[in-house]
Amino acid sequence: MRIGLISDTHGLLRPEALQALAGSDRIVHAGDIGDAAILESLAAIAPVTAVRGNNDQGTWAQALPHTALLVEGGVRILVIHDVKELSGVVDAQVVIAGHSHQPKVERREGVLFVNPGSAGPRRFKLPVCVGRLIVQRGRAEAELMPLAV
Repeated sequence: MRIGLISDTHGLLRPEALQALAGSDRIVHAGDIGDAAILESLAAIAPVTAVRGNNDQGTWAQALPHTALLVEGGVRILVIHDVKELSGVVDAQVVIAGHSHQPKVERREGVLFVNPGSAGPRRFKLPVCVGRLIVQRGRAEAELMPLAV
């Protein structure tokens, strides 16, 4: 299963992001979406799971959960906007978070942490990026995909 990862669009869904996410079986948006229309555009590619970010406001955003738990291919995937809001033991093999705009993939204490970075407006000198999670045979691996913008 190919899960497209995107975060921090802040109202800007770039065509390069849509191209990078094409072919995904599912898309996860880790918050700071900025506009409900972004979720609709992503849903044209694949089913979307999204969480509310600290900048998501309005009625459409209030309907979004603060966290989401997915189970794909036997892998438990926790989605949250700001990883610093996690407390205690993480009951998942994968944590997907945004907020910092810094793309990163790392394993800590057996948990794969993935931040796909920001796919929206560039912040500082950070890359514009999305990610992909590949789940197969009960394991997950992640890759980052910087966008040429």
